[in-house]
Parts: sequence; C-alpha cells; structure tokens
Amino acid sequence: MSGPAVQSPAPPPVAPLRASPLAEFHRRHGAHLVPFAGWEMPLYFSGILAEHRAVRERVGLFDVSHMGILTVDGASAPELLARRTTANVPRLLPGQVRYTFLLESTGAIVDDLLLSRLDAGTTPERRFLAVPNAGPVAEVEEILRQHRAPDTRLARWNGSVAILAVQGPHARALLERTFGWDLGGLGFYRIAGFPDARGASPARGQGDLRFPADLADGTIVSRTGYTGERGYELFLRAEVAVERAEALVAAGAVPCGLGARDTLRLEQGYLLSGQDFHRDRTPIEAGQERFVDLDHPFVGATALAAQRAAGPTVRLAGIVTEVPGAVPRHGTPVESAGAVVATVTSGGLSPSLGVGVALAFLPSPLAVPGTELRLRLRDRSVAARVVALPFRRPATSGPADRPPPPPA
Repeated sequence: MSGPAVQSPAPPPVAPLRASPLAEFHRRHGAHLVPFAGWEMPLYFSGILAEHRAVRERVGLFDVSHMGILTVDGASAPELLARRTTANVPRLLPGQVRYTFLLESTGAIVDDLLLSRLDAGTTPERRFLAVPNAGPVAEVEEILRQHRAPDTRLARWNGSVAILAVQGPHARALLERTFGWDLGGLGFYRIAGFPDARGASPARGQGDLRFPADLADGTIVSRTGYTGERGYELFLRAEVAVERAEALVAAGAVPCGLGARDTLRLEQGYLLSGQDFHRDRTPIEAGQERFVDLDHPFVGATALAAQRAAGPTVRLAGIVTEVPGAVPRHGTPVESAGAVVATVTSGGLSPSLGVGVALAFLPSPLAVPGTELRLRLRDRSVAARVVALPFRRPATSGPADRPPPPPA
C-alpha cells in the first residue's frame, strides 16, 4: 500500500536579470544576449572574430555597465581603501587610477578592481571611484561598509550610470572627432572630466570630479581598458548612454560583446575574476607583484610578505599549443612527465596568433618559458610549451604603451 505522495520542495526563485542602460542599443544592433553575473549582456553582435579584429585594427565599442560602480567619500576614505586593498591609496595623486586587489587575510584574491582619485586635494575631503567586477560587487561593497569610519560614505551607481569602453588604435581620434574633446593630456591610468559641449577643455583637469554630479553636463573619462589596445572608459548618465553609443557607432566604432572582450584580454594574459581566481590564488602567484604595495598595512599583507620571502609554490603561466585544431579551454588538464600538474583556468584560440593559448597555475619550477608540456584535450594529448606573457606583443608598442591589466 503506497503512502502519501511526497512533495518535492519548490525550487528557489530565480532573480530576474538586470538590464543594462544600453538594452535598447543592444536590441537595435542585433546583439546575441546571454546571462552574465546577474545581467543580460551581449555575447556578440556581428561575430566574435570580426569584433576582435575591429578592436585590434580600428576601434570597438563595449557596454561594460555591468561592472561595479562605487564611490567612496570622506576624509578617512584613503585609509579605508588602503587597509582593504594592496594599493597605498593615500599616495595616489588627483586624477590617478590604480589597479589593485582586495584580499582575504590569507592573501587570496577576493576581487581585483580599479581605484580612481576624483578630488583635487584642496580640502580634507577625499573622493574615489571604485570599479570592481560584476559578480563580487555586492561583497566588495559590504566589506568596505563594514570597515568604514563614520565620516566615510559609500554609494553604488549601477543603473543610473553607464560605462562605455572605447578600445582600439583609433579610439582617441574617434572620440575627439565625435565629441570635440582634446584627449592629448590624458595619460595611461588617468581620469578627467569632459563637458558635453564641443571644443571644451577637460572639466576640472587633474581631479576635483564630483561623481555623479558632473555627469549632468559631461562625461568622466579614464584612459584604461581590458584589451591591450589604446582604450578609454566613459562614465555617463544612463539617460544619454544610448545616444552617445549611437554617435560612436555612426563615427565608425564597431559594437562588441563579451566574447571578443574575452579573446582580447586572454591574448594579453589579463586575469578574469571568478575564472582565473576565486579566493584560491594570491597576487604573487598570479604574477602581479607590481600591484602590491607592502609599504603599508592591509588585510593579507602578512601572508603575502611571507609568500614572497619563501617563494610561491605555483605561478601563473602562459601556455601555447601549435597543434592544428587544438584549443584548450577552462578545465583542460595540463600534463608534465605523464602526470597532471594543473588545469587551464582560461583558454581558447588566439584570433591574432592563430594558435591555442591558455593560462594555468603551474608548479613554479615548470612555469618557466620554454618548458615543454602536454594538454589533455578529450581523447588526445597534444604538445604545448610555456611562453612569456602577454601572448601577443605589438611590434610598435614599448612597455610604457601597454597598460596594466584591469578587472573583467
């Protein structure tokens, strides 16, 4: 005799995807939309390879409004950010942008983010713009709230502010032609305000940007990016985002999605939050020591100092395979002397080089350029070797022309 039917528990409700301020632009240009970190975002428009080439050869336009948009204000803001990141924030100059990490006490990376100083330094008040990744932004915001002093204010602007990334060798010329700006004085990893009126100079020069108040009649521009090309990221009011994006497309920018953003950053060896690290790797293991300022106390500093002194047991390495048709992916086993020694964190076909490329955290003795390895791709093992990062090195650019890796 059967008993009463057992009711399966109802599945938890699924939160609706957030829409970008550029959702109308995406539909108008035929974007293939996918869920990404709680947002509905374009994977591609015309195609990943075509968009990749457009950024390498001309200029591409990305909607990155899903990235976290936080402001941190107050006299104690520098000390808060210095304690919770690897950057010595009080040393940042007005208008300076810094790539940095927020860590666990173990030194493991919670997230990587960009910090921009917005004040001019003429008063005790300090203002910063923080741009973490889309997935961990709520956690990053909560950590900062828990550690802030009473005089420090935090605000999140996603939804009311949009971010457009204009990337490629012709990015500066296109922006100047479209909006009448003079970007000649805006160096790598600097930020400034530009009014919407054509022909005007930067709104406040080196700092003193009142985010988001300045967006009422202008745009805040940082010379940063995630592609390895000359790039600018534009912070603007959500209400004008579609209009500005259409103006850039009319001037020659190619709409690009997350697919090309991933192939472009992979060729540069840039980290992807939640894929290349997820509270399991330190900046030293990831080869990012230059973004760790051990001259100030911060959460995780003791662990990083000890790891640097002892030497990390694993290091991030670039791997290339030239076997035709061999394309490593996330999770591909990496073999040495017949044993699996690591798994690929990021991998794919490099459109620029025409070969398979991958990132993996290898035992330190193996993470040396020239080391021979093998990749296990389904039912076959293919030859591969360790190479220096980035995979793609522009022939005409010196080290000073390549920005450090920002967050995804």
